[in-house]
Amino acid sequence: MSTISRANGTRVWRNWAGNVTARPVRETSPASADEVADAIRRAAEDGLTVKTVGTGHSFTAVAATDGLLIRPGLLTGIRRIDRTAMTVTVESGTPLRRLNTALAREGLSLANMGDIMAQTVAGAVSTGTHGTGRDSGSLAAQIRALELVTADGTLMTCDADHNAEVFAAARIGLGALGVITAVTLAVEPLFLLTAREEPMSFDRVTADFDALYAENEHFEFYWFPHTDNCTTKRNNRSPGPAAPPGAVGAWIEDELLANGLFQVASTVGRAVPAAVPAIARIASRALSARTYTDIPYKVFTSPRRVRFLEMEYAVPREACTAALREVKAMIERSPLKIGFPVEVRTAPADDITLSTASGRDSAYIAVHQYRGAPHRAYFTAVERVMTAHGGRPHWGKLHTRDAGQLARVYPRFGEFTALRDRLDPERRFGNDYLRRVLGA
Repeated sequence: MSTISRANGTRVWRNWAGNVTARPVRETSPASADEVADAIRRAAEDGLTVKTVGTGHSFTAVAATDGLLIRPGLLTGIRRIDRTAMTVTVESGTPLRRLNTALAREGLSLANMGDIMAQTVAGAVSTGTHGTGRDSGSLAAQIRALELVTADGTLMTCDADHNAEVFAAARIGLGALGVITAVTLAVEPLFLLTAREEPMSFDRVTADFDALYAENEHFEFYWFPHTDNCTTKRNNRSPGPAAPPGAVGAWIEDELLANGLFQVASTVGRAVPAAVPAIARIASRALSARTYTDIPYKVFTSPRRVRFLEMEYAVPREACTAALREVKAMIERSPLKIGFPVEVRTAPADDITLSTASGRDSAYIAVHQYRGAPHRAYFTAVERVMTAHGGRPHWGKLHTRDAGQLARVYPRFGEFTALRDRLDPERRFGNDYLRRVLGA
């Protein structure tokens, strides 16, 4: 979670990874859309910029401000469930964990989700949070309507038929178009997923990637640098019965190995970089094959307690294996020591203006480094590979792209910035990050 501390009398906000800090002039915790609108109007009168922060799980400074910081902790809960339309309308500050568990109690579920549940709904959709899926896309692609407070304090409701231009952009709006106060998401009856986790060699995964993608509703894999080892995960709908992993087995896999042992290994690797390849070989063999069946959020998501920095790029799906092989070759010929696995996921094309999957089927290649370990040389080298393949950086993860470069990979980039000019001409919701990626 993000944190607030004091330095020389000034309240300091830090994101989850600890790499971004901000010193807002003041904070507010509104309990309604009307209170959000009032806070924005008062900020305008005082000449302050405005940003909303959720749980700080973005690695970029997308939510940083030296003006008014809106904390959405009181904007939580489900407003309504429409079982005819099969939608849920939820307050923007609701943590995904709370939404998922509440939907499950109602016999409902989202179609797809990312691999952690710590983020708020608005924070997750605004930065393009996604899982992996052949047919089902990001959280933002599941939005059916949203409520937005704009720079002049207007409360705007957007869907495919009302304020459609705003709806096309604000689903992944980077906080640049206004403050989201509620989101309506598509839901469906609760279903079961069978997860099949299996070790596989790098050469086999890359050779069979197209088939593995086509044959599974949700396919992803992790490659461990300095090895030829991968861990694959295939999630597919199941008629049941539910067969969740045993409590002891789940604790060993998800807590002891994926978090506890990995934390120790990461700490040792940071202190003794020369040990990283040997640690990677051990870690890549630690997770065993397993199969289990459970409700979606218990299959899609898992705990992430080891803190790290991350960069992720979306490339055209057909470029995925070529790009990944180039990353592997780059690491092998370099002195880099990489202790975190490389994660590969997919998403179908969508129609959201600044979605990383806008207009094209996409594959996501994510690289990580343990917090405090050197990451710049690694991320720079990977970014060079991704941009050569027309890559689009995840909006909430580290990258060095600017507006001129991004405009070349987003055909509708100018559409977004023109809308921003109309909705926020004074840049009430601006900050340094948005100036870089969207332009002044």
